[in-house]
Amino acid sequence: MRIFKQVIILQSVVIILCSKLVWPAAAAAQMQIDQVGRQVDVPIQPHRIVSLMPSITEVLFSLGAGELIKGVTLYSNEPPAAVKLPKIGSYAHPDLEKIMSLKPDLCLAVRDGNPKHVVDKLTALGVPVYTIDPRNLTEIMQSVMLLGKLVGQETNARNIVGRMQTRIDHVADRITHSRKKPRVFFQIDASPIVSAGSNTFIDQLITQAGGVNLSSGPVLYPRYSWEDILVMQPEVVIIAAMAGGFDEEELKDSWRRWPEIPAVRNNRLYVVNADLFDRPTPRLIEGLELLADIFDK
Repeated sequence: MRIFKQVIILQSVVIILCSKLVWPAAAAAQMQIDQVGRQVDVPIQPHRIVSLMPSITEVLFSLGAGELIKGVTLYSNEPPAAVKLPKIGSYAHPDLEKIMSLKPDLCLAVRDGNPKHVVDKLTALGVPVYTIDPRNLTEIMQSVMLLGKLVGQETNARNIVGRMQTRIDHVADRITHSRKKPRVFFQIDASPIVSAGSNTFIDQLITQAGGVNLSSGPVLYPRYSWEDILVMQPEVVIIAAMAGGFDEEELKDSWRRWPEIPAVRNNRLYVVNADLFDRPTPRLIEGLELLADIFDK
């Protein structure tokens, strides 16, 4: 019996020693101020990041930090490698138990998307949560720089931001030499018909590309009837791909019933990739350039 007890004690000691080898001490951290003004103790060298928004996942991969991501939200489809990563639920309703099982040393959130109570719960569980809050192209570039610093990819971040600014400047130069300023209706959803008001990425992209957003106003995402649109008389209609679950031809056909609308009469109906217009990532520049091309036709 004494020998048996000694074996048990020895096994316990081995387990304790092994656990200390497997689970190293917490990584050194430094206090950072995120884009919403919170103080966050961020690991100096994070190794296990959980991304709480598809846009953050996309930015991290563009920075060359994809290997640090251990979990992502649903609809994280860019780049294709992100699709294979473990899912932690939606950005609005993440599975906290799943997140904790991934043993993150840092979670990354977006203010306009991730509920505050989720951030608070993760913080209470001892997981640092750094939040970004990009609301326009300038702040998107700022967030890229902030994320680049967090993951040790500042050079890549500067290069990405530099290319973004060059392309923005090129579009600005194009529209200064254009006399066209089309009246634009951007359809986000088909049933009901939803568009984008002022202070949205879509509104900014339309304006910077040289168009007039017919839905500008205090309501961020206003709804419209066909009677409203007939009064608005848009010259160009941009339709988000798969709006309402319809395919491209179905989306266009719903407009073709109204030939009295200039955009319909002149065949200026364009179906576009929604991800180029609603995710705060460097790819918004592709959306800006696409709109500039469309408006210039």
